[in-house]
Amino acid sequence: MYNMDKLYEAVEAKGHVCVGLDTAIDYIPEKERLRASSEAEAVLAYNRAVIDATLDAAACYKVQIACYEELGLAGLNAYAQTLKYLRGKGALIIADIKRGDIADTARRYARAHFQGDFEADFVTISPYMGMDSVEPWLDWADKNGKGAFVLMRTSNKGMKDFEYLELKDDAASVQRGQGSRRLYDAVGDKLSALAEQRKGRYGYGAFGAVVGCTEQDEAAAIRARRANLFFLIPGYGAQGGGAEDAALLLRQGNGGVVNASRSILMAWSAAGLPTGGADNAFAAQAARKAAVEMRDAIRTAAAKR
Repeated sequence: MYNMDKLYEAVEAKGHVCVGLDTAIDYIPEKERLRASSEAEAVLAYNRAVIDATLDAAACYKVQIACYEELGLAGLNAYAQTLKYLRGKGALIIADIKRGDIADTARRYARAHFQGDFEADFVTISPYMGMDSVEPWLDWADKNGKGAFVLMRTSNKGMKDFEYLELKDDAASVQRGQGSRRLYDAVGDKLSALAEQRKGRYGYGAFGAVVGCTEQDEAAAIRARRANLFFLIPGYGAQGGGAEDAALLLRQGNGGVVNASRSILMAWSAAGLPTGGADNAFAAQAARKAAVEMRDAIRTAAAKR
């Protein structure tokens, strides 16, 4: 059984929310920052509170390693302890590491992030050094069911610098009667081929794609062409995407998880603060409310399609 099958089942049971633990120190209530012995300890304590509060409303958690690397060795320990805490709760974990390097290096990255202190169920990887930078990760799908989300069409402002470049008269486009296709389409074609080779019980490949929900005019076409790819969908909330936008990238009510980080982690800052200021308990309940509202909104939007 691939981890992607487990993620499909988690979406069925809990909804589409992926809580992004991209926990910057300034996302944490000041009271808790002052109380902690270090910034890394404050991040870890905050993560635990948010995880406990959102566990039944989140299909999975995405942990962005940069937020921990910037705190040095203590931060990497907080990263490892966050992953350990999630594993102890039975939660599915996406390690947002965006690695992409030559095959020998990729094998080492895979060992680092699919076992040991940094073990996760999924990783994010970049394909732009070629498919030999992706293939070493596949061994872990074959042997351990591990998964990955490969950058395809992202949600950041600069995505159009490269992902939207047109490939003129390439062979794949000629076969389809098209004059050109975009670079992200070429990535999608490679990933769809991989998915056919490693298809799980629900029709999705062991590896999926990162597809942002900020470009609504393309979403339905991307979903229709990539029926065997499970999507990690960024762009919800702080980047401007909404439930209806995310629902365009789902398939029969499943086929994707929708990540939100700041809109969940910082939900407490928009709530009426209690006397004495916010603490982790208050912030965690605000995070839960935001996650539940997001879950319900996406379910409603998906049901209308």
